[in-house]
Amino acid sequence: FQNEDIKSILGTILQENGVTEWSPLFSEPHPVREFCVQYSETDYDFLARMAAEEGIFFYEEHAQTSDDQSLVLCDTVRFLPEAFEIPWNPNTRTEVSTPCISQFRHSAQIRPSSVTGKDYTFKRPGWAGRFEHQGEHQDYQRTQYEVFDYPGRFKDGHGQNFARWQMEGWRNNAEVAQGKSRSPAIWPGRRIQLTEHPQASLNREWQVVSSDLHGSQPQAAAGRSGSGTTLDNHFTVIPADRTWRPRPLPKPSVDGPQSAVVTGPAGEEIFCDEHGRVRVKFNWDRYNPANQDSSCWIRVAQAWAGPGFGNLAIPRVGQEVIVDFLNGDPDQPIIMGRTYHQENRSPGSLPGTKTQMTIRSKTYKGSGFNELMFDDATGKERVYIHAQKNMNTEVLHNRTTDVTNNHAETIGNNQVIAVTNNQIQTIGVNQIQNVGVNQVEKVGSNQVIKVGTNQIETVGLLRALNVGVVYQTTVGAIMSTSVAMMQSSQVGLHKSLMVGMGYSVNVGNKVTFSVGKTRSDNAGQTAIYSAGEHLELRCGKARLVMTKDGKIFLNGTKIDLEGAESVNGDALTINWNCGATETVPDAPKDDSPEPKMPDMREF
Repeated sequence: FQNEDIKSILGTILQENGVTEWSPLFSEPHPVREFCVQYSETDYDFLARMAAEEGIFFYEEHAQTSDDQSLVLCDTVRFLPEAFEIPWNPNTRTEVSTPCISQFRHSAQIRPSSVTGKDYTFKRPGWAGRFEHQGEHQDYQRTQYEVFDYPGRFKDGHGQNFARWQMEGWRNNAEVAQGKSRSPAIWPGRRIQLTEHPQASLNREWQVVSSDLHGSQPQAAAGRSGSGTTLDNHFTVIPADRTWRPRPLPKPSVDGPQSAVVTGPAGEEIFCDEHGRVRVKFNWDRYNPANQDSSCWIRVAQAWAGPGFGNLAIPRVGQEVIVDFLNGDPDQPIIMGRTYHQENRSPGSLPGTKTQMTIRSKTYKGSGFNELMFDDATGKERVYIHAQKNMNTEVLHNRTTDVTNNHAETIGNNQVIAVTNNQIQTIGVNQIQNVGVNQVEKVGSNQVIKVGTNQIETVGLLRALNVGVVYQTTVGAIMSTSVAMMQSSQVGLHKSLMVGMGYSVNVGNKVTFSVGKTRSDNAGQTAIYSAGEHLELRCGKARLVMTKDGKIFLNGTKIDLEGAESVNGDALTINWNCGATETVPDAPKDDSPEPKMPDMREF
């Protein structure tokens, strides 16, 4: 039974047994039960036990003018019919038609004086779950006889009623009276008013709790004679100022764990609630279908369970689980484990993979899986991790990976490494980096590259180096630069070239210097300018030309010679103002093209 109250549960049992005429007379609250199992007990035993737990007694109601009868379920004496008077008459020998009580014996017994019930619910783990009830009408005994009941079979404040009903059940015969009468009207479910008893305290209302009828009809036997028909009613009553309730009855206990199959809605693979509970179909269950309503929500034991941490693996629909029961109570199942069967086989292929310990999941409504596998095969030990899609690793402090032999990493698409502070790479021997297309390296501040011996850099087409402020190259001994075709150097402001000893420039064809304003050549000791054919100095209209045949031409609009001490000249012939001067020769024509540097932006 799931999510049904006592009225619905008992109604089902009565209906299945053909009891259609019955009446529930309830004044007490009887909440819905989440899960209630009839296990290893007859229908009557189950009905009687459930009624006792809920403080319910039952009796038969007979019609006055017919044979009709009905069953009455009641939880308070107030719903019983009004009491009828019946006198005390110990000496009567009247017929049954004259109602009276001929014997009446009052007694009191020592019974439990209080009940303490305790239970636990995982939904409120800090809840005390403890209820007490002190018995009433304890004039004839001490008040120290406690009944402690655990588990109390309650999960909320309803436990207070459970404790009271138990107490009244344990004390249902603490004060009783046994009587005898010839009246069949003294019947369970009735109240009587005793009158005319010499002990005045007994002349009160009583509730009939049992009746045992014995009839005798001697004249009915052939050949016999004797007195007429007699009827003896041996009955038991309790004071009618209290409600008689049945004593708590033992609840069947499940002998051990059972097998069940996890269930859920059609097409669903994982079916659970916010607590990770699942529903199951027990193998003995003949009533409930294998769907989302096959059982109550059942908790699942995990390998580790803490506040926000631990292990969590939800049993999936169709998996076989092992169900145990808290305190052996069939109403409190708990899943303690899972097991494989013929259709649900383990990962791998046993016994071939017997050395492997595997944790493998399954993609929800798919065929993929995540896996962590440990293989303990001798000489082939390994750990295997498989992520069906993404894998995230989070380390809040340090991480150390130690590989004593080789380490290979293959990335199918992109890789991003972000280091907040520093990164150090130490390579004992060689490092080879192969970049298929482009490589971009950005350094936010400084970069230092130290090469112990040699460095060779080969660029197949173009190399561009952009330095924002300062670029410095320091070579300890020798530096050689070889350019196969052209080299261009552009300096925005100043360029300084310092050579400690010798400086040699060798140009295969032509050198051109273009200075916007001033050029100054300063030699500390000697300056030699040499040309193989023609040497010429020009300044505006003035020219000084020297040719390889030893001629010197000085041409200008005005020529001044001044010697602070002397001007000396020596020649075989001096011709002056006679038209003997030769035309100043021009420099040999150079037809070689001016070199044009390529635009680096085109690459």
